[in-house]
Amino acid sequence: MKLYVIDCYAVKTEAEFWAEYLSTVKPQGTEYFGRNLDAFWDALSAGGPGYPNHEGKCELRFINTDPVKLLRNGAFYKKLQEIEQDLRIEVNSDVAIMLG
Repeated sequence: MKLYVIDCYAVKTEAEFWAEYLSTVKPQGTEYFGRNLDAFWDALSAGGPGYPNHEGKCELRFINTDPVKLLRNGAFYKKLQEIEQDLRIEVNSDVAIMLG
């Protein structure tokens, strides 16, 4: 399983979060990826733009996430947690998320 570690230590905005994701994972369709949580879900659940450019299973491990918890008064992080949980119950998901 391919592991991508996305370090959120210096993230202060959603734009910086997406920049860190894109620079670390180097996903497919970067130019078409919406850089929002709905687009992120679409990418990971259905293989749309923003899907990791990797064959087989992979894990997206987000570390040093305390700054992310401040985005949108915690709503951004809460939605990431929902995506993490939803991917766990997806039967054929090749992508896992770990928030830490």
